[in-house]
Amino acid sequence: MYRPSTSRREFLHRASGGFGSVALSGLWSTVQAQSHNPLGARHGHHAPRADRVIFLYSTGGVSHVDTFNHRPQLAVDHGKSITASRWLNKSGEFKRHLIKPHWSFKQYGESGTWVSELFPHLGSVIDDVCVLNAMHCESDGHDKATLAAHTGSAQFARPSAGSWVSYGLGTENQNLPSFMVLAPAAPYAGAQTWGSDFLPACHQGTQVVPGKNPLPNIHPLVTQPALQRMELGLLARLNRAHRKTREADQALDARIRSFETAFGMQREAPEAFDLSGETRSTLKLYGLERGATTGFGWQCLVARRLAERGVRFLELIDVGSNSNWDSHGNMADHAKLARAIDQPIAGLLTDLKQRGMLERTLVVWTTEFGRTPFNKSANHPGREHHNFCFSSWMAGGGIQGGIVHGASDEHGILTTSNAVHTHDLNATMLHMLGIDHERLTYRHAGRDFRLTDVHGQVIQDIIA
Repeated sequence: MYRPSTSRREFLHRASGGFGSVALSGLWSTVQAQSHNPLGARHGHHAPRADRVIFLYSTGGVSHVDTFNHRPQLAVDHGKSITASRWLNKSGEFKRHLIKPHWSFKQYGESGTWVSELFPHLGSVIDDVCVLNAMHCESDGHDKATLAAHTGSAQFARPSAGSWVSYGLGTENQNLPSFMVLAPAAPYAGAQTWGSDFLPACHQGTQVVPGKNPLPNIHPLVTQPALQRMELGLLARLNRAHRKTREADQALDARIRSFETAFGMQREAPEAFDLSGETRSTLKLYGLERGATTGFGWQCLVARRLAERGVRFLELIDVGSNSNWDSHGNMADHAKLARAIDQPIAGLLTDLKQRGMLERTLVVWTTEFGRTPFNKSANHPGREHHNFCFSSWMAGGGIQGGIVHGASDEHGILTTSNAVHTHDLNATMLHMLGIDHERLTYRHAGRDFRLTDVHGQVIQDIIA
């Protein structure tokens, strides 16, 4: 990741990811003509329904039975004893007690979708949302489940979904990264959640940390454009000469593209992050005050602005410096965490729709797993990890709104119909972008790898 203490010139020469993950537009057209552009815009395997993805990730494990999976019988059976087959990464037989939802639910919209009182703003736009109430994954450990949610692999570091999308489709805007991550901190599993691993480094996600200076050292030390062009022109000639002896080296192509980054971003990135031109009503939509530079509302509004400017894949990580959704000890934490994202997310969906962008923008919200509908005692204030059933949702980008896909048992413990694995979610996300998840592969270490490994089914029933 780019360190603020690095000078712009050092950064330009060392970049192989982060801000160095994007091509310079127009300056080195000769180089572009002579070498493959790993970030050049490409067509997928079929006609896409979406042009871009905004991926919202709430780290820590959000309780499905307290948010989107309405289980009235869980309230009726509060305190009853059950036998759980798994507890804190251990298999066996564990006597536990059912715990009712901590918040009430109500139906919203023409669809009548049930949503917890934690998300009233999201409830107001629920007719644009497809809720997935039968999600499941292999791991109930944070690191592995987070890695799987982002890369398709719970065991090994692999390219993130955003990197695969960048690799498969490139970007329309050569002056901004194709994959950007707006996050005050990394989730569990760290920066490898947006890493490119064995894919060319130019497809790595660029982390932007909210704050007064989200793009440090983006302004050039060389203030004369002509002089800077001369410097970059010399570097381009040296790179061309170096590449002539390594025509088949795709990693070198990617690195050369990385070296070209800073010039284009100097012009375009500061404007993209400048919210001063946004109207008061738009800021209010996201729950922002004039001059705000942090918070999930800021992340959502900046994501819309970057999406407008051609960034292909945007991830917004919902994580605080001292808190996340990992509510072992006290589910009351869910209340303040929900307040921080409810209005911004609803504002994002509303804003995209008003601007005619939602139809071509796929918005995905997920978390690594859910939380147990039971605990050691019926009056326990917290919930533990639960990977057998949890909730996610998708909106826009060709997805049917106002529907609930998949169901669990009456207590929200196990999926019972239309179960969706993390691989299925990724396969569907790629499909909406025009990519066949089985055909998007990369040869590495003697085999062809893909985001969904050897798994994954497109969720056809939710496509509009």
